[in-house]
Amino acid sequence: MWHVIELYSLPGCPYCAKVEQKLEELDLEYERHEVPKAHAKRDTVEEISGQTGVPVLVDEDHGVSGMPESDDIVKYLEEAYA
Repeated sequence: MWHVIELYSLPGCPYCAKVEQKLEELDLEYERHEVPKAHAKRDTVEEISGQTGVPVLVDEDHGVSGMPESDDIVKYLEEAYA
């Protein structure tokens, strides 16, 4: 079964924008989940990645269940999809 790439992000976050730009550059479909501004309310992000920062990427087709850090995500996307 095919899964959509999921991105947990926050509007105005430059790190999130960097990942979104790479997803669009690679013409990848993804589902964007906007997270609350307050770190204390980011339970879902913490559950999947072990921390409350964004962006966080989920790509179940490639075994990625909660990758944090924009640089790591961009590198992963380039290696997996470029």
